[in-house]
Amino acid sequence: MLHELLLALLGYTGDLIIDEREHSKSLGVDAPISDEPTFKLAPDISFIQPSERDLIEKITTLGFYYRELDRFSVRSRNLSWISSANASSLASDLSKPKAEKPSVYRRAIANGIVEILSVYRSAVLHIEQKLLSETVPILATVTQGLNKFFVLLPPLYELVLEIERDDIRGGQLLNLLHKRCHCGVPELQACIQRLLWHAHQVLYNQLAAWMVYGILQDQHGEFFIRRQEDKDVEHGSSHRDISEKLACMSTDDTSLTDWHLGFHIYLDMLPEYIHMRVAESILFSGKAIRVLRNPSHAFRFQDIVYHQQVPRGSQKVQGFSGRFPFLKDPFADKELIGEELLPQSEADKIETMLLELKESSEFHKRSFECAIDSIRATAASHLWQLVVVRADLNGHLKALKDYFLLAKGDFFQCFLEESRQLMRLPPRQSTAEADLMVPFQLAAIKTTSEEDKYFSRVSLRMPSFGMTVKSSQVDLPKTDGNAGTALSSASSEISLDCWDGIALEYSVDWPLQLFFTPDVLSKYCRVFQYLLRLKRTQMELEKSWASVMHQDHTDFAKHRNDHVKGSVSQQGRQRSRPMWRIREHMAFLIRNLQFYIQVDVIESQWNVLQAHIQDSNDFTGLVGVHQEYLSALISQSFLDIGSLSRILDSIMKLCLQFCWNIENQESSANTSELEHIIEEFNKKSNSLYTILRSSRLVGSQRAPFLRRFLMRLNFNSFFEATAKGVLNVVRPRPTLSVLNQQ
Repeated sequence: MLHELLLALLGYTGDLIIDEREHSKSLGVDAPISDEPTFKLAPDISFIQPSERDLIEKITTLGFYYRELDRFSVRSRNLSWISSANASSLASDLSKPKAEKPSVYRRAIANGIVEILSVYRSAVLHIEQKLLSETVPILATVTQGLNKFFVLLPPLYELVLEIERDDIRGGQLLNLLHKRCHCGVPELQACIQRLLWHAHQVLYNQLAAWMVYGILQDQHGEFFIRRQEDKDVEHGSSHRDISEKLACMSTDDTSLTDWHLGFHIYLDMLPEYIHMRVAESILFSGKAIRVLRNPSHAFRFQDIVYHQQVPRGSQKVQGFSGRFPFLKDPFADKELIGEELLPQSEADKIETMLLELKESSEFHKRSFECAIDSIRATAASHLWQLVVVRADLNGHLKALKDYFLLAKGDFFQCFLEESRQLMRLPPRQSTAEADLMVPFQLAAIKTTSEEDKYFSRVSLRMPSFGMTVKSSQVDLPKTDGNAGTALSSASSEISLDCWDGIALEYSVDWPLQLFFTPDVLSKYCRVFQYLLRLKRTQMELEKSWASVMHQDHTDFAKHRNDHVKGSVSQQGRQRSRPMWRIREHMAFLIRNLQFYIQVDVIESQWNVLQAHIQDSNDFTGLVGVHQEYLSALISQSFLDIGSLSRILDSIMKLCLQFCWNIENQESSANTSELEHIIEEFNKKSNSLYTILRSSRLVGSQRAPFLRRFLMRLNFNSFFEATAKGVLNVVRPRPTLSVLNQQ
């Protein structure tokens, strides 16, 4: 009887101690899984006192817990799935079909449970030796020897039951263990902490593979870093669009796709005690290490060619004496370049930091976060060195400023002059882009851009357009009655000027795509289109004045001896005076707006960006500063305020409409059209000034140099007085006679 009790404590039932659940199964009764122990004393035993029966049944519950914990350990540590996908685990009543999936975290927990069960077995063995040495064995000896396991095994069984019933694995298992660590029983707390330590060993191994080698070691989807294809495809279309853009930028560099779309944080597996900021640092560090360890083939070749072009005396190569020629196979240095981008000593430091965390007996959140921050700083520093120094980031930023932000004013002035006649006609769907390439290349030849090594990366694009325009140089309808309606219809055609869609593309090589993402380049393109429209408007206003003045001087020279025709010419000048006055108002507004954007906004923000580049050595910090730079360009140019951007577009279109109208005028000017343009321009310019001087804009930090712009616009209080005069006042449309009196 004594030995049968000891065997029951190790999970083996017999005639004295039976398992009620298995007994019911043998009788053909399907017994449900029970949260309570099912080891009981056989009911037909009559020579045991009720008090002793209760004590024996209490002791044998430990045997039930031991058996179930042991079965869990055997199932979780079973590696038969490696050799055969069809291999099944040991049968258990607690298991479910969905729990058959292997889990490295459960295996780690099982290793910890095996340690605890080995201590339990030793205690049972010690009790057996003690009972055999006593002349009269008593149950109190068993109870006293196993007393501490009554507070350990039941909670552990509850833990295992919850794991299997809810199919808990990975980061969710870490969460569960971390919560169970907070209890008031020191022995149980030490036990759970040991299990958590075993689970953290798996986590640290995955972190080491990811943050030292850039390898995602997660066969069963338990790590909180996952590949993008593992994610639900709820945003599949947007990701597909971005993937296509990235594919156009690079054909053979998988690291680019990995960086932008390859990996993500899987929140379901992220332990609650690891902050999201720390998880993002882990994600960034692994992606950075992948980039540093896997440079593109083109970059390797260019880097090796560069080093081979260095004069022989200025370069020392270890392992080569002077009598051996210095000639290398580019592809033989692949590993050497990868090691240069991430020195082995730095990788060893990262591994050492993770090893120290791994060997610690307890998880210290602060130490963990400090180590992750240090690793992230190391990865960011080397990535900064790669992108900023070796890939010449500043040179490419300067090129983007020259071409996308129109810093090369001579080039774009020449381009617009060369393409001016082309842009007076509607673009042809099939050849518009090729037609523009001719003046684009001519402008490069006539200016310094041809000598610019970055110019070859810039290409002109004319996106497809679906609406046809009769002509950019619209002949405004001449009607006697409803001139406003006729003009508005003409204006609607002008608003469809498809030349406004001219865009630039910039070709970037690895690893600059990490910095110049499709979203970043699209922002540059947006600002470029706005600035080009502004410069085109400014040039048209100047050209219209020059053209008409040239014609006027020609007419004057032709008719200066003819008094009759001379007086007619003088009257024509008098009639044209209000047109030139409004042209000067237009040019004044456009010039000041152009100066504000180019000098107060672009140049000032460029200086801020350059200062940060000089002081920074962190890649992510530099990316953030560059994003702020682009956001400042867009916000301070009012491109993100719909009402303002619409007013500015309307003003530029009115200016172009005015120029085309003036150059198309016959000797008899259409008064109603001119009056309508003047009235619309006055309304729009006054609305623009009123909005810009509002406290919401002037008092905010979004446009720190807006006051200067307003001061230049309103230097003689003309704008302010005009704006006050039109507020809440419906002015009669000025007649030509009134205009001539001004």
